[in-house]
Amino acid sequence: MISGDLLYELPSIVERLDLTQLFQKAQPLEVELGCGDASFIAEYAKQHPEKNFIGVERLLGRIRKLDKKGRRLALANLRGVRIENAYFLEWLLPAHSAGAIHVYFPDPWPKLKHRRHRMINEGFPALAHAALVRGGRVFLRTDHEEYFEQMQTVFAASRQFKPAETPTELAEVLTDFERDFLAEGIQTRRAAYEAV
Repeated sequence: MISGDLLYELPSIVERLDLTQLFQKAQPLEVELGCGDASFIAEYAKQHPEKNFIGVERLLGRIRKLDKKGRRLALANLRGVRIENAYFLEWLLPAHSAGAIHVYFPDPWPKLKHRRHRMINEGFPALAHAALVRGGRVFLRTDHEEYFEQMQTVFAASRQFKPAETPTELAEVLTDFERDFLAEGIQTRRAAYEAV
């Protein structure tokens, strides 16, 4: 830990996390990739003290918001890691350690030539499956219709997942982007997939 805050300073970027170094209690783990200003993960961690949560974000200003919100709420079950999302998922998250992976409003990279940068791509299901416990779930949200179609196509092609439902109590915890979009009348598209 860095100076008593909730941001975890990685001792290595080539070795998987030792979760016992992040949390006081061993509890089921959930991860949000691209946690933004932490509006979702801080609230969800508050509602679920029986679980541990890691928010991943590469932008320093955003990950500092996770620290600020989590400390204000005295959340012992929340930590932030500052690093690129795909790298964290592939190389740092221990195998079969997470009960859920949340990916909400990732950058849609709308230009055709930039779509290769999208987080939810053909390789994502295999990486997510390796990180999830059996029966673990991936929860997705976006406002971008074409990207949502890609997400559905990618998971439909994977034999490692089956479609699942997003629980109502989870859908009710909004992100900062989601609040803004809803205020503008922009629809949230949701999907969930269970590891088999």
